[in-house]
Amino acid sequence: MAKFDIAVLGGGPGGYVAAIRAAQLRKKVAIIDKDRLGGICLNWGCIPTKALLKNAEIFHYIKNADQYGINIPKYTVDFGATITRSRKVADQLSKGIAFLMKKNNITHLEGKGKLTSATTIEVTKGKKKETIKADKIILATGGRPRSFPGMEFDGERIISYKEAMILKEIPKKMVIIGSGAIGVEFAYFYNEYGTEIHLIEMMPRIVPVEDEAVSKELANNFKKSGIKIYTDEKVSKISALKSTVKVHLERKGKKETLEGNIALVAVGVTGNIENIGLAGVGVATDKGAITINEFNQTSVSNIYAIGDVTGPPWLAHVASAQGHVAAEHAAGHNTTPVDYSNIPGCTYCQPQVASIGLTESAAKEKGYDVKIGKFDFKSSGKAMATGDTAGFVKLVFDSKYGELLGAHIICSEATEMIAELGIAKALESTWHELATTIHAHPTLTEAVMEAALDAMGQGVHQ
Repeated sequence: MAKFDIAVLGGGPGGYVAAIRAAQLRKKVAIIDKDRLGGICLNWGCIPTKALLKNAEIFHYIKNADQYGINIPKYTVDFGATITRSRKVADQLSKGIAFLMKKNNITHLEGKGKLTSATTIEVTKGKKKETIKADKIILATGGRPRSFPGMEFDGERIISYKEAMILKEIPKKMVIIGSGAIGVEFAYFYNEYGTEIHLIEMMPRIVPVEDEAVSKELANNFKKSGIKIYTDEKVSKISALKSTVKVHLERKGKKETLEGNIALVAVGVTGNIENIGLAGVGVATDKGAITINEFNQTSVSNIYAIGDVTGPPWLAHVASAQGHVAAEHAAGHNTTPVDYSNIPGCTYCQPQVASIGLTESAAKEKGYDVKIGKFDFKSSGKAMATGDTAGFVKLVFDSKYGELLGAHIICSEATEMIAELGIAKALESTWHELATTIHAHPTLTEAVMEAALDAMGQGVHQ
C-alpha cells in the first residue's frame, strides 16, 4: 500500500493548489481525480467561459466598428471555431496543471476516490482498484449544476452551463432560468450572437446578491441590448418537446408559458459529497455541505474539506484560498484562516460586475451609519476614449470612522478593478486614504478615487 503524508481527493482549483502548497512544505503528496486536472473551473467553468465571452466582446466591437471610424460592411461568424477556441484554452491549461504536478513531485492517481477509513482512500479506475494510505486527507471533489424537480437536465433541450458551452449552433431562442453569474454571462454571450434571450429570475431583481443599484444598471443595459427580463417569476416546470421547450411560469398567482429552442437552467451548484465515503468515517455534513472549522478541518480532525463541497460561496478563488489554509494546517505550518468578509465576486458579462464587502442595504441592516461615494463612467475620460461609458463605482463607508465597508463596480473592466478595493478593505482603509492615493490619468481606476472624493463631499469631475 502506497503511503503519503497528504492525499488530496479532487484536482480542481482547490485541490491542485492544496497539493502544490503541501509539496512546497516538503510533504509527500498524492492527488486523485477521475477526470482531467483543473476541475470544473478550468475545464468547464471559469476559464473556457471567459474565452467565449472574449469572443462575444470582439464580435460586439466588429458590429459596432463604425463608431470608431472603421467600416466592416461584411463579416461571417464561424460559431464552431468559437467553441473550438474555448476548448483549446481549457486543454492547454489542464496540461499545464499536469506539468505542475510533475514539477512538484506530486503523485497523480487517475480514478474515483472513496474514503475507506480516516486514513485510507480506495482509488477505482475501470476494473482496477488500489488503496493508498495518508496521514492527512483533503477533500476537494467540487460541485455540479443544481437542478430541481420538473427542471431535470436532458442535455439537449434542457441544459446546464456545460452543454451551453459546446452547442453546435446558435439557438434562435433561449430561455435562461436564474440570473446569477452563470445566467447573465450566457445571456450576454448568446444575445451578442443573435439569440433571442428571455432571462427569468424568481427574486425581485437580477444578480440579486449584488448591490441594488448595480442590479438596476445591469438590467437597463441588458434591456437596451434586447434581452427580455422577467423578475419575481417562479418556474414550475419545463417541458421538453421534439424541437422546442416550454417553460411554465407563475407570478402572483398568474400563470404563463414561454417557448424557446433551449432552456438553460442556471440556478446554482451543489457539492459532490455523495459516494465518497463520508458517512462511513464519520465526516459530518449539513444541508448538503461538509461541515468545517476555520482551518477547513472536518469533524474528523485529520480530514479536511475545501471548495464547493463546503457550501457557499461557490467560487474558484475561495477554493484556492481554502486549499492554502488546509494544506498549511495539515502540514503543521502556521496559517491564517480565510477572511470570508473580503471575498470578491465577479461576473463577466458586459458590462462586467464586481463587488466586495457589504452592500449599502446590508451595511444599514448591520447598524452602520453609512456614507456613499459614487462615480459614473460617463464622466470618465478613459471610458469615453474607449467608448465604454456604462456603469459606475459605488463605495460604502462607515461615516463614523471612514472605513471602507463595501465596493461595487459595474463597467467594462470591473473584474480587474476590484482587487485594489479588496486590498484597501483588508487594510481597513478609509475614504481619505482612497481619495488621496494618486491614481494614474487617464485610467478607469480613477473612478475609485473619484467615488471616495464624492463620499467626502469633494467630488470634482461630476
